[in-house]
Amino acid sequence: MTRVTLYGKPGCHLCDDARAIIQQVCAELSVDWTEVDITQDDQLFTEYGEQIPVTFVDGKQHDFWRVDPARLRKALTA
Repeated sequence: MTRVTLYGKPGCHLCDDARAIIQQVCAELSVDWTEVDITQDDQLFTEYGEQIPVTFVDGKQHDFWRVDPARLRKALTA
């Protein structure tokens, strides 16, 4: 089961930063994660276009704009 989902778009430097943190934390904890390109879905682009990157943990919105590694780690181990 994928626990972390990153919503972002190509060319977004904040998304690149978020991806690196998510990859690191999820690798440390052996947690699956996925990334969704919001430019491929009009509804997602409308909903999250001004907030990306947006991170979901276990189906609930966790963060937007920035990912704090300690906060993500805590959410995944709680």
